[in-house]
Amino acid sequence: MNPETRAAAVALYDRFTHEGMDRRVFMERLTRIAGGAAAANALLLAIAADPAAAAITKADDPRLVIKKGSLGLKGIALDGYVAAPKDAKGKLPALIVVHENRGLNAHIEDVARRFALEGFFTVAPDFLTPAGGTPADEDAARAAIGKLDYDAALAAAIAEIDALKALASTNGKVGVVGYCWGGAFVNRLAVAAGDRLSAGVSYYGPAPATSEAAKVSAPLLIQLAGRDARVNATAEPWAAALKAAGKQVQAVTYPDVDHAFNNDTSAERYNKAAADKAWAASIAFFRQHLA
Repeated sequence: MNPETRAAAVALYDRFTHEGMDRRVFMERLTRIAGGAAAANALLLAIAADPAAAAITKADDPRLVIKKGSLGLKGIALDGYVAAPKDAKGKLPALIVVHENRGLNAHIEDVARRFALEGFFTVAPDFLTPAGGTPADEDAARAAIGKLDYDAALAAAIAEIDALKALASTNGKVGVVGYCWGGAFVNRLAVAAGDRLSAGVSYYGPAPATSEAAKVSAPLLIQLAGRDARVNATAEPWAAALKAAGKQVQAVTYPDVDHAFNNDTSAERYNKAAADKAWAASIAFFRQHLA
């Protein structure tokens, strides 16, 4: 694929999925970029996340205990996906995995299993539970995310932190990792949760106002994509404000990669080298702060 065509298509897709562009307008513009309707459809398939893509881990991995359904929070309706090592020795650090603006899908469940295999008691909440749960249609999921009561979602996440701390099988420390919409959620949860949160890793997530940095207690690892100007416009000042406020923060930008470079179900945006480095950094960060 021509590099200029690819870059233009990725930038357009980012606008479509994050700025509310009408699908008809999006497809008209993508068709012009690709040079025809058939080429546009092929290009879209390569850029968009593929819900049928093979998982890195198996859904029935015998090394894990997996549950799906209500997370059992008192007075809060929140479903989710739970994955934990089957034969763990001792108490485990807990980790919340926050989904993208597509909701809790098979890819995020796969990510939760990956973290569980690294020794974390992992929960991936479905923050679209109040809207009836994550729909199969990605456009519908993004529309539902746009209507979500953000404060209620933050309150549900804080309740889940408290619930995880109280489990007999965990060590009382809870981290959070999120991607895209979930990366933004990590930043905002760090503000809202204060010292209840033990550590957070934000992948290419838009950031709060820099004035909120003083409210953060948890150490943060902020992982950014070099080509992601939309997110970096707020995330870079956010990282600088956290440093200026004396907070524990690491900010890493992976050059020459796109937004969502970690999502291995998107053929054109996934970058294995950057994703592997970011994964290793995330595991090391959580092992440091959740031990």
